[in-house]
Amino acid sequence: MTGPRQVLLPAAGGGTRAYTPRAEPPPTTAGGPPLTSRTVFSAAHVVADPRADVPPDGPAAVDWDATLAFRRHLWSHGLGVAEAMDTAQRGMGLDWAGAAELITRSAAEAKASGGRIACGVGTDQLAGPAGLAEVGAAYEEQLALVESAGAQPILMASRALAAATASPDDYLETYGHLLRQAAEPVILHWLGPMFDPALEGYWGSADLDAATDTFLEVIAAHPDKVDGIKVSLLDADREIALRRRLPDGVRCYTGDDFNYPELIAGDDRGFSHALLGIFDPLGPLAAKAVRALDTGDTKRFRALLDPTVELSRHLFQAPTRYYKTGVVLLAWLAGHQTHFTMVGGLQSARSLPHLARAYELADGLGLFPDPALAATRMRSLLTVHGVPQ
Repeated sequence: MTGPRQVLLPAAGGGTRAYTPRAEPPPTTAGGPPLTSRTVFSAAHVVADPRADVPPDGPAAVDWDATLAFRRHLWSHGLGVAEAMDTAQRGMGLDWAGAAELITRSAAEAKASGGRIACGVGTDQLAGPAGLAEVGAAYEEQLALVESAGAQPILMASRALAAATASPDDYLETYGHLLRQAAEPVILHWLGPMFDPALEGYWGSADLDAATDTFLEVIAAHPDKVDGIKVSLLDADREIALRRRLPDGVRCYTGDDFNYPELIAGDDRGFSHALLGIFDPLGPLAAKAVRALDTGDTKRFRALLDPTVELSRHLFQAPTRYYKTGVVLLAWLAGHQTHFTMVGGLQSARSLPHLARAYELADGLGLFPDPALAATRMRSLLTVHGVPQ
């Protein structure tokens, strides 16, 4: 059995090891001046309704009160919310009907709260193989909904487009058509196959240099309609090289959950803004770090964010697309929701040792407002999975 404050975690090779949680969280308060040196979005998760009687492959049952409360939490720290992205299990449990409701509700909440919001535009209402015209029409439907909700659109990578294209020209035509229609500048999202294997060869080539050239050609043809690009390739050098080739006025939003501190800090030739899934659990700490950067204190910024990379790399380890499971675990342990269940039953997508290590790393960083609550909840999870406490 554990001591009065210990948690018995699974040990490598079998057995258990005792972990002593931190006694007190570091002081963190909401509010503060707006973030000024960087534009920072957190891609936010959705909270499932655990009482809904739905099968794993059925429509998502969402706890709307808890989902919107979590967005208010992010806004209270000065972060923007990137809504209906892959962190919200878009295409992995959340269908288009659920995403459309999420976008509408969150955009209204953003307006009421004074928070910044950008929302994913995709083609996931398509039920099967589709031609380019159908893909374009699906994008148009979602773009119209996001714009009518008053949110900034993020043109996400489309599985259907990847399957329908025959050459890079198909990407140039499809995206060009959408950008000409957009009322305001959008964010373009390049999501790598480590996040979604169906996106292998996006932009017309598995050769990333060739794909980058096509991507930049789309932007160069419509620089007034592109606010920025979100790059999720987990390759810092490639992001920096791409960042340096962007037209003036087009921003780079890092989606690199492995190398974000150095990319946001930047160098004498530029920096990346942020649109990150890891900023879901790191929200208050990320805001604190960026406020240090706002004062020109890069050293303090790195001192706050560099220690979080080990946790992020753990959550986003291969298969990377299942990082959402760790994100939701940490939201439950932090008290943002009352349960550890996910739409589509995705709470089972990571092993118990993986989740235990995520808890240990997060506790070490002081991410839990109430460490005792987090420890109690972690003990309950371990016990029900056969690790008695």
